[in-house]
Order: sequence, then structure tokens, then C-alpha cells
Amino acid sequence: MGKFGRSWALMKASATILRQDKELMLFPLLAGLASLVVVATFAWPVYTLFAHHHADFEGQRQHVSPLFMLVSFLFYFVQYGVVIFFNVALASAAMIRLDGGNPTLGDGIRTAMGKLPNIIGYALIAATVGMILRALQERLGFIGRIVVGLLGLGWTVATFLVVPVLAAQDVGPIDAVKRSTSLLKQTWGENLIGNAGIGLAGGILTFCLIFASAVLFFAAAATHSVALMVVVGVVAVIAMIALSLFQTAMHGVYSAALYRYTQNGDPGQGFDRALLESAFRQKN
Repeated sequence: MGKFGRSWALMKASATILRQDKELMLFPLLAGLASLVVVATFAWPVYTLFAHHHADFEGQRQHVSPLFMLVSFLFYFVQYGVVIFFNVALASAAMIRLDGGNPTLGDGIRTAMGKLPNIIGYALIAATVGMILRALQERLGFIGRIVVGLLGLGWTVATFLVVPVLAAQDVGPIDAVKRSTSLLKQTWGENLIGNAGIGLAGGILTFCLIFASAVLFFAAAATHSVALMVVVGVVAVIAMIALSLFQTAMHGVYSAALYRYTQNGDPGQGFDRALLESAFRQKN
């Protein structure tokens, strides 16, 4: 309960930042819309090649179409590039707020555009790692998949601060990964208690929203009003999207604050330094 309480306090601090700059939630919104465009672009070729690949995979497990691998890699690469671009833009804007400024959507986009070569390079690395892990999952048994899952978790942990590093420093993607790993070893220790707590709090809020929406939907159904059921459904979907955007933006603000703390010993306006230190268990 103590760990969750600290994490909840961190979440509230991030929420305070977002209340001051609600436009920060536009970055994950734009990332989501751009991702939908990417999915729509790749949907038909990926589906066609997947059906062919699936047939080959069932009949001859060692054979994988090179064209399928190429299109899959391109999809991973473009999707990662889009998400990383807007995450860097969000981190840049969040750092302006943490420094006491008043960021705009354009401020974040301009910073991300200036880092575009480094973002593309990191997207290439992330896509390569993602493809390798996926290939291993397809070929290994149950135990192997668990090991691959742990490797994926380790990669996620090691690269958690890559985005704010790219936003704040003029370094290449490889150096950004090295810097993120170094900061992890230096400051966080073994467990990302605070970040996991934010995710848990978001999960609880999501569950409560789904439960409340279901109750309202069945209540509307009991009145036999189709219009009321549609209204409840639409409001529930909008609320779920808003909550998702809010939580994603909070993660971005939190990562920016944590990076700032590792660099300056001060997470910035709206965060308590002592609280941030207590949110993580120091590595022995």
C-alpha cells in the first residue's frame, strides 16, 4: 500500500502538469491517428502476405517468405517511427513546462522535427529488436516464449529514458540507448515501482469506467431505448479514449520529469524530489 500510495502521488503530480497544459494530450492523440493511417496503409499487403505466410508456415515451418519479412519489418519501422516522433514531441513540451515555460503543440513538433534523423535511427533499432523477438516467439516453445517475454521487458526497461534523452540531447540513437541504460543503473535500481504504479492506477480507472459503462448500458437497455443505448455507448468510447490519452500523456510527463531529475537532481515544477526518490528502490 505504501508503494501504491507513492505511485498514486506521482500520478497526481503528472495530472497536475496535464491540467496546466491540456494540449500535451494532443501528442498521443496525433500519434494514435497517425498509427491508424499506417495500419490502414499496410493492412491489405500485410493481410495478403500473412495468409500466404501462414499457409507456408503450416506446410513447411522452416520456410518464411522474404517478402513477408520485408513488409513486416517496414510496418514495424514506420509504426515505431510515428510513435517515437510524437513521444519525443511530448517529452520536449513536458520539459518546457517543467522548466516553468508554457509549451505549445508547435514547440514539441518543431523539436521532434529537429531530431528526426535520430528518431528514424532509433525506430530502425526498435523495429529490428521487435522483429527478432517476434521471430523467436514464433519458433520457441512455451518456456522459450517466457524467456523472450523477459528479454522484451528488459529492453523496455533499459530504453525507458531514450525518448527524453533524444528530446533533450543531440545524440544518435545508439548513444541514446547507452545513456538510457546508464541512467537506469545510476538512479532507478532494480524495480520501476513508480511507473508500474501509474500503470496500475490507470488500469483500475479503466476497469471502473468499463464497469460503470456496462451498468449504464444495461440500464438503458432495460428502458428499451435504442437512442439512449447508443448515447451511453458513444460516451463510454469517448471516455475510454480520453482516459487512454491522459494516461499516455502522464507517462510522457513522468519520463521527462525522471530524466530531468537524473540530470539536475530536480524533477521540475509540480514534482516533489523526495517523493520521486522514494518511488524507487535503490539498487544495492
